[in-house]
Amino acid sequence: MHGILFDLDGTLLDIDIGSFLERYFSALARTMEPLTSDPEALGHAMKALNVATHAMMLPHPGRTNQAVFTEEFRARTGIDIEEHREVFERFYAEEFPLLGDGFGPVPGARVAIETALALGLKVAIATNPIFPLAAVEHRIAWAGLDDLPVNAITTYETMHACKPLPAYFLETAERIGSSPDRCLMVGDDRELDLPAAATGMRTYYVGPDVDVEADFRGSLVGLARALPQLIEEW
Repeated sequence: MHGILFDLDGTLLDIDIGSFLERYFSALARTMEPLTSDPEALGHAMKALNVATHAMMLPHPGRTNQAVFTEEFRARTGIDIEEHREVFERFYAEEFPLLGDGFGPVPGARVAIETALALGLKVAIATNPIFPLAAVEHRIAWAGLDDLPVNAITTYETMHACKPLPAYFLETAERIGSSPDRCLMVGDDRELDLPAAATGMRTYYVGPDVDVEADFRGSLVGLARALPQLIEEW
């Protein structure tokens, strides 16, 4: 065992995704309003955001998720996000941090990562890379983990695939200098995280479903306790 990949939302960060996305799109709409000509155009732009996000989740070898998102959004709205970089940078610096009220760390999140690092494992925060680095860093901070020296964070600027595509897990393993068969994927989403098994990774499920197929299941606290033995028996 050489590396461990931790999903973020629902795994390390206790977050209500529905509530978060409602806050996020509401705040983003206010930010984008000056970039559009009228309410109808704004509505069209918000729909285009969803379409462009979906495009990132389809296979697109050799192109970053950011490039796919930017090109798809520009094709549907005529708005070049890069031309308004300062607007969005200000949004993620000033507005996005306010969206985290009520969210916090999952019990055991810190001890699991600290234990992995102390045991010499390479650690990736393996969140689905549909957000820029700034947004991921804020969510890591909401989980109280922003001071930990992890080895990689997956974001849309650098990644070339999204979960649950095998290419995502292969690229993430490569970014921490490991091979998939020497990595453990820890996550709460059976549809997005557990497909890591198709690449040869072992999986540790921390979600609520009882009928999932995973190599291991339990809590993050339990994972921290089990890591020394897992490493020994790998």
